Amino acid sequence: MSSDPTATRQAPAAGGSVHVLVVDDQQMVREALATLLSLESDIDVVGQAGDGKEALKRLGELGGGVDVVLMDIEMPGLDGITACEAICTRHPRTRVLMLTTFGRPGYVQRALDAGAVGFLVKDAPSEQLAAAVRTVARGGRVVDPALAVETLTRGTSPLTDREVEVLRAVAEGGTIADIAASLALGQGTVRNHVSTIMTKLGARTRAEAVRIATEAGWL
Repeated sequence: MSSDPTATRQAPAAGGSVHVLVVDDQQMVREALATLLSLESDIDVVGQAGDGKEALKRLGELGGGVDVVLMDIEMPGLDGITACEAICTRHPRTRVLMLTTFGRPGYVQRALDAGAVGFLVKDAPSEQLAAAVRTVARGGRVVDPALAVETLTRGTSPLTDREVEVLRAVAEGGTIADIAASLALGQGTVRNHVSTIMTKLGARTRAEAVRIATEAGWL
């Protein structure tokens, strides 16, 4: 039985392989991860995808035969956290293990909120990755210990969803008028949001606000 009472899928049958889909936009990294996992006798990499959209397509093609999706976060198009949320909704029996270069505490909280059951950084030893895949496949949860502590220490993002949208638009280099037009807001409303964001983050400039939020993993 699952060690996690909230798990929505049964663990792979005893003696059966854990079926894994590897998702990463960097082909060399993706193929290296797939090769490493394939060396494990009880892990079977059944597919690869280059972004979140392709991952959803591959899951549909595989017909629910995936136990674990090993998912990168920062990818063009559909990012890993957004894709994770979609996977958990459409394929509740498939569990998502996030694996990223960027060990940002905000990413951990956002990923867990999206339904991920694990979070590791890419510099983790290969044996740790394989063990994490097995653990989440059996219904457990795995979070890098150092990141877990930092996430608890830093706390959740102080920004609202709308403020995140505004700050992302700021990060793209748009003017107040550009941001207002893209988000269908008044320019005064955008200015108020920007001011509130800077106050919440303790930033002196818009650029500093973007940096603080990015480093924390809140964008």
